[in-house]
Amino acid sequence: MRPLPSRLTFLTGFLLLLASLVLPPAGPAWGQSGDPSFNLVNRSGQTIREIYVSPSEDRYWGHDLLQSQVLPDGGSFPLRIAPSAGCLQDVRVVYADGRPEERRRQDTCRISQMVFGTGAGSAPASGASQANPSFNLVNHGSAVIREVYVSSVREDNWGEDRLGEQVLPPGRHLAVRLPAGDCLNDVRIVWMDGRNEERRRLDTCQMINLVFR
Repeated sequence: MRPLPSRLTFLTGFLLLLASLVLPPAGPAWGQSGDPSFNLVNRSGQTIREIYVSPSEDRYWGHDLLQSQVLPDGGSFPLRIAPSAGCLQDVRVVYADGRPEERRRQDTCRISQMVFGTGAGSAPASGASQANPSFNLVNHGSAVIREVYVSSVREDNWGEDRLGEQVLPPGRHLAVRLPAGDCLNDVRIVWMDGRNEERRRLDTCQMINLVFR
């Protein structure tokens, strides 16, 4: 005959069965939805005219997500981000007066909204203590700018053309994204007629707009 199970074995099996009925199935940690999309809320007191969102490891901001729209004070704008972009995002807004504001390395999978302004509920500004060298390159000349290069003074080459296949017409500006804390930068532009112009050793942490005429 098969021996009867001991009292200890029976008790252990009973506790395991009870745990499987009570404990929830394993899943993502609380607040980690895996979806980096969120709503950007404007409580700044003025209109937001541009919004950029880019994965933190990317070098460029990409396109203005508002395009021809603006986000008035008190309004919100849904930002739909593909899960493949990851949770760590950098966010940049430009206000109607031209002043930019950035939030770096935000875990947007943990939030449903990000507030710009004094209202409650804004995401913590990670890395806010570091100087911000990003700036707007503004074309106030009468010709089109066809190439833009920005490089740290520590680099030996200009790197890629930040306009890519685009151009910068008169009256328009380009949001130039740079690593936080790296303030001294060289800037080079090429006009449509082939003329080039350079600005060396600029402290871009101390500027909002860099104007070429």
